Amino acid sequence: MSAVLDHPDHAHDAHDHHAPTGWRRWVFATNHKDIGTLYLLFSFTMLMFGGVLALLLRAELFQPGLQLVNPELFNQLTTMHGLIMVFGAIMPAFVGFANWMIPLQIGASDMAFARMNNFSFWLLIPAALMLVFSFFLEGGAMAGGWTMYAPLSLQMGPSMDAGIFAMHIMGASSIMGSINIIVTILNMRAPGMTLMKMPMFCWTWLITAYLLIAVMPVLAGAITMTLTDRHFGTSFFNPGGGGDPVMFQHIFWFFGHPEVYIMILPAFGIISQIIPAFSRKRLFGYASMVYATGSIAILSFVVWAHHMFTTGMPVTGQLFFMYSTMLIAVPTGVKVFNWIATMWKGSMTFETPMLFAVGFIFVFTIGGLTGVILAVAPIDIQLQDTYYVVAHFHYVLVAGSLYAMFAGYYYWSPKWTGVMYSETRGQIHFWWSLISFNVTFFPMHFLGLAGMPRRYADYPMQFADFNMIASVGAFFFGFAQVYFFFFVVLPAMRGKGAPAKQNPWLDEGGKGAEGLEWEVPSPAPFHTFETPPRLDPTATRVIG
Repeated sequence: MSAVLDHPDHAHDAHDHHAPTGWRRWVFATNHKDIGTLYLLFSFTMLMFGGVLALLLRAELFQPGLQLVNPELFNQLTTMHGLIMVFGAIMPAFVGFANWMIPLQIGASDMAFARMNNFSFWLLIPAALMLVFSFFLEGGAMAGGWTMYAPLSLQMGPSMDAGIFAMHIMGASSIMGSINIIVTILNMRAPGMTLMKMPMFCWTWLITAYLLIAVMPVLAGAITMTLTDRHFGTSFFNPGGGGDPVMFQHIFWFFGHPEVYIMILPAFGIISQIIPAFSRKRLFGYASMVYATGSIAILSFVVWAHHMFTTGMPVTGQLFFMYSTMLIAVPTGVKVFNWIATMWKGSMTFETPMLFAVGFIFVFTIGGLTGVILAVAPIDIQLQDTYYVVAHFHYVLVAGSLYAMFAGYYYWSPKWTGVMYSETRGQIHFWWSLISFNVTFFPMHFLGLAGMPRRYADYPMQFADFNMIASVGAFFFGFAQVYFFFFVVLPAMRGKGAPAKQNPWLDEGGKGAEGLEWEVPSPAPFHTFETPPRLDPTATRVIG
């Protein structure tokens, strides 16, 4: 790559024998690649568990009447599905990508705080176990919705306490991971790599890490106040003692809306790496992408109450939150425009990472448009707590975050494993996922417009057809991810397949994926960049 002046390859292979072996390698892992792998395996495990809960919900909703679960268990499944997917699947997966890729992309030897990195991962295990095993506590699992709204959360059994402690532990993990990412990016970049030459994935994670540090303590405050209301006689949210349940909503959503962007900004970074690579062009409008990402992060702090239009908010407040929510569409639109402009007149090829990236843009844009519709206060008041909202956020989080993760896996896994995945199987996974996802969630828009409320275990006959279609699609979508694990991931982990080139995404003319991660061999050695690569400080070429 033209921007790299010096890159001593021999530094990699000389240190490979330092890799520990056996269980100690994973339990005491301080290497960023091993910890990234642990995060990704953990998040996929939680994705499967959360997916099983979702399929139980869809099986119950396959037809009217109560077939499999009673309404209490239905609410427990709904609540735990949401919590596990958000805190156990999506967030840890993106931290796994950050651990693997940020040091490779900026030419650092490892993350800044290696032992804290280990600790922040292992905190997730007891937190996840606390959540999962709360089903076996007296009264069953949490059933107050993943938002844990008071006063329901004040009346739950001991599972609510387990959930609160699990949230605290996961929050501590997130804050430690974020500190690690910020210090690594700001202090450990290769000489010559200025901030405005960093890959977009590093930029989106730098901004995401600041968001996490800002909002995780807010969630901790809200759930601690809930805990003291439950056990220590306070009345923050208990109207009987002069408290205000709506205050919980304000505090929760002040965390919750930036949290939405915490789950999508790293996805934007992954897509911004993949689109230029398979368009054989530089990313269009790099600087505007950086500023758009920062704008989204700042605006995310002033729109929280668009989740609360039905709480009796004055019209002035409704107008402010309506217009500020619509304003977020501008920097998001800049990103979508830049991705399309990058593809315009590019020498595009459609390997699996590019398919997922284009699929992401298509389906995420649908989710964004339904978000703008929900931003309009009078429409939102009609659609609030209906399946229209369920369809909206699944289009953003499943087709957004999850598709970007799949795109990132297919893009970088040859570098991780040293094995090329099967292109045929990857494309089967893409089309299977895309079609079944839309069959599952698109009908929910119509259910919501027709007035079907969410979190109900039963429904009248007029909603039966669309619910049946959604349930069938959900099972197909779930099986697509099982196929992905057994037929794409496992063979690569076992080293079965054609050996991957150092940069498998270059065309005959040498154009394609750029960045320091493609300067190291495949699979990436245990230790990389022991001696930092020197980059040409005068190079205008944007890396990645």
